[in-house]
Amino acid sequence: MNPVVISVCIMLALALMRVNVVVALTFSAIVGGLVAGMSLNDTVAAFESGLGGGATIALSYAMLGAFAVAISRSGLTDLLAQSVIKKIHGKENGAASTGLKYLVLVALILVTMSSQNVIPVHIAFIPILIPPLLGVFAKLKLDRRLIACVLTFGLVTPYMVLPIGFGGIFLNNILLTNLNNNGLEGITASQVPTAMLLPAAGMLFGLLTAIFFSYRKPREYKETELTHVEESATAINKKNIIVAIAAIAATLTVQLSTGSMVIGALAGFMVFTFGGVIAWKDTQDVFTRGVMMMAMIGFIMIAAAGFAAVMKQTGGVETLVEALSTSIGDNKPLAALLMLIVGLLVTMGIGSSFSTIPIIATIYVPLALAFGFSPMATIALVGTAAALGDAGSPASDSTLGPTSGLNADGQHEHIWETVVPTFLHYNLPLIAFGWLAAMVL
Repeated sequence: MNPVVISVCIMLALALMRVNVVVALTFSAIVGGLVAGMSLNDTVAAFESGLGGGATIALSYAMLGAFAVAISRSGLTDLLAQSVIKKIHGKENGAASTGLKYLVLVALILVTMSSQNVIPVHIAFIPILIPPLLGVFAKLKLDRRLIACVLTFGLVTPYMVLPIGFGGIFLNNILLTNLNNNGLEGITASQVPTAMLLPAAGMLFGLLTAIFFSYRKPREYKETELTHVEESATAINKKNIIVAIAAIAATLTVQLSTGSMVIGALAGFMVFTFGGVIAWKDTQDVFTRGVMMMAMIGFIMIAAAGFAAVMKQTGGVETLVEALSTSIGDNKPLAALLMLIVGLLVTMGIGSSFSTIPIIATIYVPLALAFGFSPMATIALVGTAAALGDAGSPASDSTLGPTSGLNADGQHEHIWETVVPTFLHYNLPLIAFGWLAAMVL
Protein backbone atom coordinates (compact mmCIF):
# COMPACT_ATOMS: atom_id res chain seq x y z
CA MET A 1 0.00 0.00 0.00
CA ASN A 2 1.03 3.59 -0.66
CA PRO A 3 2.43 5.33 2.45
CA VAL A 4 0.51 8.56 1.80
CA VAL A 5 -2.83 6.76 1.56
CA ILE A 6 -2.11 4.72 4.70
CA SER A 7 -0.94 7.76 6.68
CA VAL A 8 -3.92 9.95 5.75
CA CYS A 9 -6.42 7.15 6.41
CA ILE A 10 -4.88 6.43 9.83
CA MET A 11 -4.82 10.14 10.69
CA LEU A 12 -8.48 10.59 9.72
CA ALA A 13 -9.57 7.43 11.53
CA LEU A 14 -7.84 8.48 14.75
CA ALA A 15 -9.25 12.00 14.49
CA LEU A 16 -12.79 10.67 13.99
CA MET A 17 -12.27 8.54 17.10
CA ARG A 18 -11.63 11.84 18.94
CA VAL A 19 -7.91 11.16 19.39
CA ASN A 20 -6.07 14.48 19.70
CA VAL A 21 -5.17 15.75 16.20
CA VAL A 22 -1.51 16.35 17.15
CA VAL A 23 -1.23 12.74 18.33
CA ALA A 24 -3.02 11.52 15.18
CA LEU A 25 -0.70 13.49 12.87
CA THR A 26 2.47 12.39 14.65
CA PHE A 27 1.52 8.71 14.85
CA SER A 28 0.31 8.51 11.23
CA ALA A 29 3.48 10.25 9.99
CA ILE A 30 5.67 7.66 11.73
CA VAL A 31 3.58 4.79 10.35
CA GLY A 32 3.79 6.29 6.84
CA GLY A 33 7.56 6.55 7.04
CA LEU A 34 7.92 2.96 8.23
CA VAL A 35 5.57 1.67 5.51
CA ALA A 36 7.68 3.50 2.91
CA GLY A 37 10.73 1.54 4.07
CA MET A 38 12.37 4.32 6.05
CA SER A 39 14.00 3.44 9.35
CA LEU A 40 12.45 4.73 12.56
CA ASN A 41 15.39 7.11 13.08
CA ASP A 42 15.11 8.49 9.53
CA THR A 43 11.35 8.92 9.91
CA VAL A 44 11.71 10.78 13.19
CA ALA A 45 14.49 12.92 11.71
CA ALA A 46 12.30 13.83 8.72
CA PHE A 47 9.39 14.64 11.01
CA GLU A 48 11.50 16.83 13.27
CA SER A 49 13.09 18.61 10.31
CA GLY A 50 9.66 19.81 9.24
CA LEU A 51 8.57 21.08 12.64
CA GLY A 52 10.39 24.38 12.23
CA GLY A 53 8.15 25.23 9.29
CA GLY A 54 5.17 25.53 11.63
CA ALA A 55 6.90 27.54 14.35
CA THR A 56 6.18 30.93 12.78
CA ILE A 57 2.50 30.09 12.43
CA ALA A 58 2.33 28.85 16.02
CA LEU A 59 3.87 32.07 17.38
CA SER A 60 1.55 34.10 15.15
CA TYR A 61 -1.51 32.41 16.63
CA ALA A 62 -0.21 32.87 20.19
CA MET A 63 0.24 36.61 19.61
CA LEU A 64 -3.16 36.85 17.91
CA GLY A 65 -4.72 35.10 20.90
CA ALA A 66 -3.24 37.71 23.26
CA PHE A 67 -4.45 40.45 20.92
CA ALA A 68 -7.96 38.95 20.91
CA VAL A 69 -8.05 38.88 24.73
CA ALA A 70 -6.94 42.52 24.82
CA ILE A 71 -9.71 43.51 22.40
CA SER A 72 -12.31 41.70 24.51
CA ARG A 73 -11.11 43.63 27.59
CA SER A 74 -11.47 46.94 25.78
CA GLY A 75 -15.23 46.48 25.42
CA LEU A 76 -15.19 46.87 21.63
CA THR A 77 -16.58 43.39 21.05
CA ASP A 78 -19.22 43.98 23.75
CA LEU A 79 -20.28 47.13 21.91
CA LEU A 80 -20.56 45.17 18.66
CA ALA A 81 -22.58 42.42 20.30
CA GLN A 82 -24.90 44.89 22.03
CA SER A 83 -25.62 46.67 18.74
CA VAL A 84 -26.69 43.35 17.20
CA ILE A 85 -28.67 42.36 20.30
CA LYS A 86 -30.68 45.58 20.13
CA LYS A 87 -31.72 44.68 16.61
CA ILE A 88 -32.86 41.17 17.55
CA HIS A 89 -34.56 42.11 20.84
CA GLY A 90 -38.18 41.01 20.62
CA LYS A 91 -37.65 39.45 17.19
CA GLU A 92 -36.49 36.00 18.23
CA ASN A 93 -39.37 34.31 16.42
CA GLY A 94 -41.19 34.64 13.14
CA ALA A 95 -40.23 36.22 9.82
CA ALA A 96 -38.20 38.99 11.46
CA SER A 97 -36.02 36.40 13.18
CA THR A 98 -35.49 34.52 9.91
CA GLY A 99 -34.50 37.72 8.16
CA LEU A 100 -32.03 38.56 10.91
CA LYS A 101 -30.50 35.08 10.70
CA TYR A 102 -29.81 35.50 7.00
CA LEU A 103 -28.53 39.03 7.57
CA VAL A 104 -26.05 37.75 10.18
CA LEU A 105 -24.93 34.93 7.85
CA VAL A 106 -24.42 37.30 4.89
CA ALA A 107 -22.46 39.69 7.11
CA LEU A 108 -20.22 36.84 8.29
CA ILE A 109 -19.59 35.73 4.70
CA LEU A 110 -18.64 39.26 3.63
CA VAL A 111 -16.36 39.80 6.64
CA THR A 112 -14.64 36.44 6.13
CA MET A 113 -14.14 37.00 2.40
CA SER A 114 -12.73 40.47 3.14
CA SER A 115 -10.17 38.86 5.46
CA GLN A 116 -8.67 37.15 2.41
CA ASN A 117 -8.55 40.07 0.02
CA VAL A 118 -9.61 43.53 1.21
CA ILE A 119 -7.88 43.33 4.62
CA PRO A 120 -5.75 40.16 4.29
CA VAL A 121 -5.53 39.03 7.92
CA HIS A 122 -6.73 35.48 7.15
CA ILE A 123 -8.14 33.79 10.29
CA ALA A 124 -6.82 36.40 12.72
CA PHE A 125 -10.23 38.06 13.03
CA ILE A 126 -12.08 34.89 14.10
CA PRO A 127 -11.00 34.64 17.77
CA ILE A 128 -11.65 38.38 18.03
CA LEU A 129 -15.07 38.62 16.38
CA ILE A 130 -16.81 35.26 16.91
CA PRO A 131 -16.72 34.70 20.73
CA PRO A 132 -18.64 37.93 21.48
CA LEU A 133 -21.26 36.92 18.92
CA LEU A 134 -21.91 33.48 20.45
CA GLY A 135 -24.71 35.03 22.50
CA VAL A 136 -26.27 36.40 19.33
CA PHE A 137 -26.02 33.00 17.63
CA ALA A 138 -27.61 31.36 20.68
CA LYS A 139 -30.46 33.87 20.78
CA LEU A 140 -31.16 33.30 17.08
CA LYS A 141 -30.74 29.52 17.65
CA LEU A 142 -28.20 29.26 14.85
CA ASP A 143 -26.48 25.89 14.51
CA ARG A 144 -22.74 26.42 14.97
CA ARG A 145 -22.05 23.78 12.32
CA LEU A 146 -23.68 26.21 9.88
CA ILE A 147 -21.47 29.05 11.14
CA ALA A 148 -18.42 26.80 10.63
CA CYS A 149 -19.50 26.15 7.03
CA VAL A 150 -20.06 29.87 6.45
CA LEU A 151 -16.62 30.80 7.81
CA THR A 152 -14.83 28.06 5.86
CA PHE A 153 -16.58 29.13 2.66
CA GLY A 154 -15.32 32.67 3.15
CA LEU A 155 -11.79 31.46 3.90
CA VAL A 156 -11.42 29.12 0.90
CA THR A 157 -13.55 30.38 -2.01
CA PRO A 158 -11.98 33.86 -2.47
CA TYR A 159 -8.46 32.54 -3.10
CA MET A 160 -9.86 30.19 -5.75
CA VAL A 161 -11.22 32.97 -7.99
CA LEU A 162 -10.14 36.44 -6.82
CA PRO A 163 -6.50 37.23 -7.77
CA ILE A 164 -5.90 39.75 -4.97
CA GLY A 165 -4.64 39.25 -1.43
CA PHE A 166 -4.27 35.56 -0.64
CA GLY A 167 -5.94 34.82 -3.97
CA GLY A 168 -3.11 36.59 -5.76
CA ILE A 169 -0.62 34.37 -3.95
CA PHE A 170 -2.55 31.17 -4.71
CA LEU A 171 -3.55 31.87 -8.33
CA ASN A 172 -0.56 33.82 -9.63
CA ASN A 173 2.47 33.23 -7.41
CA ILE A 174 1.90 29.51 -6.80
CA LEU A 175 -0.58 27.94 -9.27
CA LEU A 176 0.37 29.84 -12.43
CA THR A 177 4.10 29.68 -11.67
CA ASN A 178 4.07 25.93 -11.04
CA LEU A 179 1.97 25.27 -14.13
CA ASN A 180 4.45 27.22 -16.29
CA ASN A 181 7.46 25.58 -14.68
CA ASN A 182 6.10 22.10 -15.38
CA GLY A 183 5.33 22.43 -19.08
CA LEU A 184 2.01 24.25 -19.36
CA GLU A 185 3.27 27.28 -21.26
CA GLY A 186 1.34 30.06 -22.93
CA ILE A 187 -1.34 30.49 -20.28
CA THR A 188 -1.97 33.97 -18.90
CA ALA A 189 -2.83 35.21 -15.43
CA SER A 190 -6.38 36.05 -16.55
CA GLN A 191 -7.07 32.44 -17.59
CA VAL A 192 -6.38 30.95 -14.14
CA PRO A 193 -9.33 32.46 -12.19
CA THR A 194 -11.61 31.85 -15.20
CA ALA A 195 -10.75 28.14 -15.15
CA MET A 196 -11.46 28.03 -11.40
CA LEU A 197 -14.96 29.56 -11.64
CA LEU A 198 -16.76 26.24 -12.11
CA PRO A 199 -14.98 24.50 -9.19
CA ALA A 200 -15.76 27.56 -7.04
CA ALA A 201 -19.42 27.10 -7.97
CA GLY A 202 -19.16 23.78 -6.12
CA MET A 203 -18.25 25.71 -2.97
CA LEU A 204 -21.31 27.92 -3.44
CA PHE A 205 -23.50 24.85 -3.93
CA GLY A 206 -22.22 23.40 -0.66
CA LEU A 207 -22.82 26.67 1.21
CA LEU A 208 -26.41 26.94 -0.01
CA THR A 209 -27.01 23.30 0.92
CA ALA A 210 -25.76 23.95 4.46
CA ILE A 211 -27.88 27.10 4.88
CA PHE A 212 -31.18 25.96 3.40
CA PHE A 213 -31.16 22.22 4.07
CA SER A 214 -28.58 20.66 6.38
CA TYR A 215 -28.55 23.13 9.29
CA ARG A 216 -31.65 25.25 8.84
CA LYS A 217 -33.35 23.87 11.97
CA PRO A 218 -32.95 25.84 15.25
CA ARG A 219 -30.43 24.47 17.74
CA GLU A 220 -30.24 25.19 21.45
CA TYR A 221 -26.97 25.64 23.37
CA LYS A 222 -26.33 25.71 27.11
CA GLU A 223 -26.21 29.16 28.66
CA THR A 224 -22.68 30.14 29.57
CA GLU A 225 -20.92 33.41 30.29
CA LEU A 226 -20.39 33.86 26.55
CA THR A 227 -23.87 32.84 25.40
CA HIS A 228 -25.73 34.82 28.05
CA VAL A 229 -27.17 37.95 26.49
CA GLU A 230 -27.69 41.06 28.59
CA GLU A 231 -30.81 42.88 27.44
CA SER A 232 -29.66 46.10 29.13
CA ALA A 233 -26.51 47.62 27.75
CA THR A 234 -23.49 47.65 30.03
CA ALA A 235 -21.38 50.77 30.34
CA ILE A 236 -18.64 51.02 27.72
CA ASN A 237 -15.48 53.05 28.32
CA LYS A 238 -15.22 55.33 25.28
CA LYS A 239 -11.48 55.84 25.79
CA ASN A 240 -10.94 52.07 25.63
CA ILE A 241 -12.94 51.91 22.39
CA ILE A 242 -10.74 54.59 20.83
CA VAL A 243 -7.60 52.72 21.95
CA ALA A 244 -9.02 49.47 20.55
CA ILE A 245 -9.69 51.07 17.15
CA ALA A 246 -6.16 52.49 17.15
CA ALA A 247 -4.74 49.06 18.08
CA ILE A 248 -6.62 47.35 15.25
CA ALA A 249 -5.44 50.01 12.79
CA ALA A 250 -1.86 49.56 14.02
CA THR A 251 -2.09 45.79 13.72
CA LEU A 252 -3.40 45.91 10.14
CA THR A 253 -0.90 48.58 9.07
CA VAL A 254 2.11 46.78 10.52
CA GLN A 255 0.99 43.37 9.24
CA LEU A 256 0.41 44.63 5.70
CA SER A 257 3.71 46.53 5.65
CA THR A 258 5.86 43.74 7.15
CA GLY A 259 3.90 40.69 6.02
CA SER A 260 4.16 39.31 9.55
CA MET A 261 1.17 38.42 11.73
CA VAL A 262 3.53 38.15 14.71
CA ILE A 263 4.79 41.74 14.45
CA GLY A 264 1.32 43.04 13.57
CA ALA A 265 -0.31 41.45 16.63
CA LEU A 266 2.59 42.62 18.81
CA ALA A 267 2.09 46.21 17.61
CA GLY A 268 -1.61 46.08 18.46
CA PHE A 269 -0.92 44.55 21.86
CA MET A 270 1.57 47.29 22.70
CA VAL A 271 -0.97 49.97 21.73
CA PHE A 272 -3.41 48.41 24.20
CA THR A 273 -0.72 48.42 26.88
CA PHE A 274 0.48 52.00 26.33
CA GLY A 275 -3.14 53.11 25.98
CA GLY A 276 -3.96 51.86 29.45
CA VAL A 277 -6.49 49.19 28.44
CA ILE A 278 -4.11 46.49 29.66
CA ALA A 279 -2.16 47.31 32.82
CA TRP A 280 1.54 46.47 32.67
CA LYS A 281 1.16 44.04 35.55
CA ASP A 282 -1.65 42.22 33.68
CA THR A 283 0.25 41.60 30.44
CA GLN A 284 1.45 38.20 31.64
CA ASP A 285 -2.12 37.07 32.42
CA VAL A 286 -3.48 38.38 29.11
CA PHE A 287 -0.75 36.72 27.07
CA THR A 288 -1.21 33.43 28.97
CA ARG A 289 -4.96 33.47 28.26
CA GLY A 290 -4.26 34.23 24.61
CA VAL A 291 -1.83 31.33 24.33
CA MET A 292 -4.37 29.01 25.98
CA MET A 293 -6.96 30.13 23.42
CA MET A 294 -4.80 29.52 20.35
CA ALA A 295 -2.11 27.06 21.48
CA MET A 296 -3.83 23.96 20.12
CA ILE A 297 -4.03 25.47 16.62
CA GLY A 298 -0.32 26.26 16.79
CA PHE A 299 0.64 22.75 17.87
CA ILE A 300 -1.55 21.20 15.17
CA MET A 301 0.07 23.36 12.48
CA ILE A 302 3.55 22.43 13.76
CA ALA A 303 2.66 18.71 13.69
CA ALA A 304 1.16 19.12 10.20
CA ALA A 305 4.45 20.60 8.97
CA GLY A 306 6.28 17.55 10.33
CA PHE A 307 3.72 15.22 8.71
CA ALA A 308 4.20 16.96 5.35
CA ALA A 309 7.99 16.60 5.60
CA VAL A 310 7.69 12.83 6.11
CA MET A 311 5.23 12.48 3.21
CA LYS A 312 7.63 14.31 0.89
CA GLN A 313 10.52 12.15 2.07
CA THR A 314 8.64 8.92 1.32
CA GLY A 315 7.98 9.90 -2.30
CA GLY A 316 4.52 8.40 -1.86
CA VAL A 317 2.72 11.05 -3.90
CA GLU A 318 4.83 10.39 -6.99
CA THR A 319 4.47 6.61 -6.76
CA LEU A 320 0.73 6.94 -6.16
CA VAL A 321 0.20 9.02 -9.29
CA GLU A 322 2.48 6.78 -11.35
CA ALA A 323 0.50 3.72 -10.25
CA LEU A 324 -2.75 5.42 -11.20
CA SER A 325 -1.47 6.55 -14.59
CA THR A 326 -0.39 3.03 -15.56
CA SER A 327 -3.67 1.42 -14.47
CA ILE A 328 -6.12 3.98 -15.93
CA GLY A 329 -5.36 3.24 -19.57
CA ASP A 330 -6.90 5.90 -21.82
CA ASN A 331 -10.00 6.50 -19.67
CA LYS A 332 -10.01 10.29 -19.51
CA PRO A 333 -13.01 10.75 -17.15
CA LEU A 334 -11.58 8.21 -14.69
CA ALA A 335 -8.18 9.92 -14.87
CA ALA A 336 -9.72 13.27 -13.88
CA LEU A 337 -11.63 11.71 -10.98
CA LEU A 338 -8.61 9.85 -9.59
CA MET A 339 -6.38 12.92 -9.89
CA LEU A 340 -8.87 14.89 -7.81
CA ILE A 341 -9.12 12.15 -5.20
CA VAL A 342 -5.32 11.97 -4.89
CA GLY A 343 -5.27 15.75 -4.43
CA LEU A 344 -7.87 15.37 -1.68
CA LEU A 345 -5.74 12.81 0.16
CA VAL A 346 -2.56 14.86 -0.11
CA THR A 347 -4.13 18.16 1.00
CA MET A 348 -6.03 16.60 3.90
CA GLY A 349 -2.77 15.25 5.24
CA ILE A 350 -0.69 18.38 4.71
CA GLY A 351 -3.52 20.73 5.67
CA SER A 352 -2.63 23.46 3.15
CA SER A 353 -3.69 23.86 -0.46
CA PHE A 354 -0.87 26.39 -0.94
CA SER A 355 1.72 23.76 0.04
CA THR A 356 0.08 21.03 -2.06
CA ILE A 357 0.46 22.67 -5.49
CA PRO A 358 4.28 22.38 -5.75
CA ILE A 359 4.00 18.69 -4.82
CA ILE A 360 1.32 17.66 -7.32
CA ALA A 361 1.96 20.09 -10.22
CA THR A 362 5.23 18.36 -11.18
CA ILE A 363 3.27 15.15 -11.83
CA TYR A 364 -0.20 16.36 -12.74
CA VAL A 365 0.74 18.74 -15.58
CA PRO A 366 2.57 16.15 -17.73
CA LEU A 367 -0.08 13.55 -16.85
CA ALA A 368 -2.96 15.87 -17.83
CA LEU A 369 -1.28 16.80 -21.10
CA ALA A 370 -0.66 13.13 -21.87
CA PHE A 371 -4.36 12.39 -21.41
CA GLY A 372 -5.26 15.24 -23.76
CA PHE A 373 -6.74 17.70 -21.28
CA SER A 374 -6.86 21.28 -22.53
CA PRO A 375 -4.77 23.98 -20.79
CA MET A 376 -7.92 25.37 -19.09
CA ALA A 377 -8.95 21.88 -17.95
CA THR A 378 -5.42 21.30 -16.61
CA ILE A 379 -5.60 24.53 -14.61
CA ALA A 380 -8.95 23.45 -13.14
CA LEU A 381 -7.63 19.98 -12.32
CA VAL A 382 -4.48 21.14 -10.53
CA GLY A 383 -6.19 24.06 -8.78
CA THR A 384 -9.14 21.98 -7.60
CA ALA A 385 -6.96 19.05 -6.54
CA ALA A 386 -5.00 21.47 -4.34
CA ALA A 387 -8.06 23.23 -2.89
CA LEU A 388 -9.69 19.88 -2.11
CA GLY A 389 -9.10 18.95 1.50
CA ASP A 390 -8.40 22.49 2.69
CA ALA A 391 -12.01 22.43 3.84
CA GLY A 392 -12.43 19.25 5.83
CA SER A 393 -8.84 18.66 6.93
CA PRO A 394 -8.30 18.41 10.70
CA ALA A 395 -4.99 20.25 10.26
CA SER A 396 -6.17 23.08 7.98
CA ASP A 397 -6.39 26.64 9.26
CA SER A 398 -9.66 26.87 7.28
CA THR A 399 -11.18 24.50 9.85
CA LEU A 400 -8.99 25.29 12.87
CA GLY A 401 -9.83 29.00 12.64
CA PRO A 402 -13.63 28.56 12.85
CA THR A 403 -13.26 26.08 15.72
CA SER A 404 -11.07 28.52 17.68
CA GLY A 405 -13.93 31.02 17.74
CA LEU A 406 -16.95 28.72 17.98
CA ASN A 407 -15.48 26.60 20.78
CA ALA A 408 -14.68 29.56 23.04
CA ASP A 409 -17.26 28.26 25.55
CA GLY A 410 -16.46 24.57 25.02
CA GLN A 411 -19.65 23.74 23.08
CA HIS A 412 -18.23 23.11 19.61
CA GLU A 413 -16.18 20.01 18.76
CA HIS A 414 -13.48 20.38 16.09
CA ILE A 415 -13.76 17.07 14.23
CA TRP A 416 -17.49 16.31 14.24
CA GLU A 417 -18.81 19.87 14.17
CA THR A 418 -16.31 21.65 11.91
CA VAL A 419 -14.25 19.10 9.98
CA VAL A 420 -16.98 16.61 9.04
CA PRO A 421 -19.61 19.24 8.06
CA THR A 422 -17.15 21.20 5.92
CA PHE A 423 -15.83 18.00 4.32
CA LEU A 424 -19.32 16.87 3.31
CA HIS A 425 -20.51 20.26 2.09
CA TYR A 426 -17.39 21.38 0.22
CA ASN A 427 -15.10 18.51 -0.73
CA LEU A 428 -17.80 16.37 -2.32
CA PRO A 429 -19.20 19.23 -4.47
CA LEU A 430 -15.64 20.30 -5.33
CA ILE A 431 -14.90 16.84 -6.70
CA ALA A 432 -18.09 16.89 -8.78
CA PHE A 433 -17.68 20.44 -10.11
CA GLY A 434 -13.91 20.06 -10.58
CA TRP A 435 -14.46 16.89 -12.59
CA LEU A 436 -17.12 18.68 -14.67
CA ALA A 437 -14.69 21.54 -15.34
CA ALA A 438 -12.03 19.08 -16.51
CA MET A 439 -14.54 17.52 -18.90
CA VAL A 440 -16.04 20.68 -20.44
CA LEU A 441 -13.18 23.20 -20.49
